[in-house]
Amino acid sequence: MSRRRGTAVALALLGAALAAAGCGLGPGEDGGDVSLTVTRDYGREEILGVSGEAVSESDTVMRVLEGSAEISTRYGGGFVQSIDGLEAERSGGRTWDWLFYVNGVESPVGAADYPLHGGEAIWWDYREWSATPRVPAVVGSWPQPFLDGYEGERRPVAVECHAGGAACGEVESRLEAAGATVASGVPEGAIRVLVGPWARLRGDPVAAPIEDGLEASGVFADFEPRGGGFVLVGLDEGGEPSRAFGPDAGLVAATRRYGGPPVWLVSGATAAGVRAAAGLLDSASLRDRYAVAIEDGEEEPLPLSP
Repeated sequence: MSRRRGTAVALALLGAALAAAGCGLGPGEDGGDVSLTVTRDYGREEILGVSGEAVSESDTVMRVLEGSAEISTRYGGGFVQSIDGLEAERSGGRTWDWLFYVNGVESPVGAADYPLHGGEAIWWDYREWSATPRVPAVVGSWPQPFLDGYEGERRPVAVECHAGGAACGEVESRLEAAGATVASGVPEGAIRVLVGPWARLRGDPVAAPIEDGLEASGVFADFEPRGGGFVLVGLDEGGEPSRAFGPDAGLVAATRRYGGPPVWLVSGATAAGVRAAAGLLDSASLRDRYAVAIEDGEEEPLPLSP
């Protein structure tokens, strides 16, 4: 067999294997449903919510949006300028823009270049972003990305318990109740959920940048050393400390580093704070939120209002 013919046969077999595995959609093939949420001001106000939107192999995030809302675009149609009349703008040194997440992960490409596979939760938010241009991951599309992964690839889910006590079991139970499958151990490429007091989580290389500020982590919260321990501090939209929570406050947040898998944090300064945070893992508490703090049973969306 010639080298050219052997290569052709190998490529044909590879293509057949990928098709059998369900990698990609054929022409006109139905890819399932997606959901679309449009909000403003860090999710504080919902503008549009659509669920059960069917997509095919040719659909992108942009096509789904323009099929549900009146939009205008810029840069050759690749980026959104306005949705239902709400325009991106610059004023007084501040910038408001439309930014989007798919399964709770910030997109690496424009909306017109983001293909859909079915199952995705798409979230557009209009916000002022001078404090940081990047928030790499958010919690507001729960239970995504734990069901369908991100960037078209399903990922294993790993719960890492760092002295989290009973909160670790509750986190696993809530993930499984939402439809996720929790892996044994920490498989390569897993979406990790770190559960435990901040003193134990701060050594993780993905979690650690929280102490370096908003630009480093994209998380509107900090843990400040105080009295031999730590205090959870909520940041405002400008990335400035706005409120120091009590010792038993909890936090649920997500971040990402160097384009790796998102990492979720279920934490607090104390064990009680971690338990309180674990109780936030449901749609009612997390929907359309970048991160959430809880103190004395009261939930506080982050960033805090100015």
